[in-house]
Formats: sequence, C-alpha cells, structure tokens
Amino acid sequence: MLEAVVVIIAPIIGGLIYGFERVVCARMQNRQGPPLLQPFYDMGKLIDKQALIINPYHSILGIMHFVTLWVVVAFIILGQNLLYVIFLHLLSSIFLILAGFSVKSIFSHIGANRELMSVIAYEPILIMLAVGFYLINGSFDISVIRDNPPQILQLFFLFLAFLMVIQIKLKKSPFDATEAHQEIVGGVEIEFSGVFFEFLYMAKWLEYVFVYLLLSLFAGDNLALGFGLFIGVFFLVNLVDNATARIKINHLIKIVLMIGLTFGMLNLVGLSYV
Repeated sequence: MLEAVVVIIAPIIGGLIYGFERVVCARMQNRQGPPLLQPFYDMGKLIDKQALIINPYHSILGIMHFVTLWVVVAFIILGQNLLYVIFLHLLSSIFLILAGFSVKSIFSHIGANRELMSVIAYEPILIMLAVGFYLINGSFDISVIRDNPPQILQLFFLFLAFLMVIQIKLKKSPFDATEAHQEIVGGVEIEFSGVFFEFLYMAKWLEYVFVYLLLSLFAGDNLALGFGLFIGVFFLVNLVDNATARIKINHLIKIVLMIGLTFGMLNLVGLSYV
C-alpha cells in the first residue's frame, strides 16, 4: 500500500527535490532565489498558457516520454527487474528524441541530436551497473538488491561512473550540452507549450527520482547510508554544476565513454575474480 502511494506521488517528490535544488543553487550563488514550491507555481502558470499543437505525433510522444518515465520509477519502487528498468528508461528517452525530430525547428533537431548522443554516452554505464549488481546478488531484481548489505565498496568504480550519468541526466555542468539554452534556445523542448510542456516539466522531476533511486541501490538494506548518499551526492552534483562550465557534446561523449567505460570494465573484471 505504501509503495503504491509513493508511486502515485513520485512526480510531487521529484518537484520538491527540484525546488530544493533551486534553493540550494541560489544560496551557492549568494542570491535569494525562488521559494521551495516554485516548480509547482510554474506548473500553475503553464496551465493558463495556450497549448499549441505542432503535430499530433509531437504532442503524443512528449506525453509518452512522461508516462514511460513514471512507469520506470514505479518499477524501481516496486522492486522489479533492473534490466527492464534500464531498457524502459531508454525507451522514454527515445520518445523524447523522436518528438524533437518530428517538428521542423532546427533548434529542436539539434536538441534531439544531442539527446541521442548523450544516450550513447551513458547507456553502456547503466547496463554495466546492472551487470555489476547481478554479479554480487545473483539477480537483477531490485527487491533482492535492496535486501542485501551495502554494495558501494564492491561497485566503487561503477559508482564513480554513475556520478557522471547523474550530471548528464539532470543536465548539470559540465555535462549539460543537451539543454544549453544559450546555444539551442530550449532544444528538444522548444516547440512544446502549455499543458504539453507540463508533461516535459514533470518528466524532469521524475528524472530526479529515477537517478536518486538508482543511487540508493548502492546502499542495499542500509537506509541511513542510502540517505547519506543522497545528501552527499545531491550537494556534490550542485557544487560541480556551479563551479564548472559546459563542455561540447563531442567532449561529453569522449570523457564519459573513456572514463566511465574504463571504470565500469575495471569494476566488472574485479568482481569476476572475487
């Protein structure tokens, strides 16, 4: 019953995390910043905006991106198969990419291209992460992973690689080339408006829930460690975001694949000999 409630309110939890992040970033930049509930106020404003439909496929694909992400989060909370979670998350990203390509805007196409290239960069790391958990637990089931002791030490190099994935998924510097508002004017989101943009806005909240739920798997059955990882990584991600500049998308791919894949392979080879 509790798990079902958490699944239902997952977008709200993500919105609160996003709102808290904006408050923290403002303090790091020595400014007042918005209130904690600003993301929800933004949602209220979007309801009053006129929703323009460029084409039906564009709008439907945006909604499917949000719905699929919600299913992904539900699968994690309910302790389902980690491989299914990763592949469903890939499907949600594909919906967003196809939405970007379904309109004629050059900015939307550039954003979709960058989203696609970022998927190429981080998806192998997510798959290796699932393999790492399997080698330790003998199962891909998230419920089994949660019932075992913390695994952050055995998967430490994959943990480091996953930190880069978090920066990409949350569009944080130096890996925020997929968003890059100064360059591509909103990118893949540019042609969404009104209620249809709300779905993308809530999907962003669900990405926060997704990455931090995956992060909690490193803590296994230790809730205190899981909370500590969340707090520590949350502040680290935002500190790096405020202290670094964006790099180009081709540099993002090179760095993540070279460092992330190297860390992942070293970790998996080490586990295979244990």
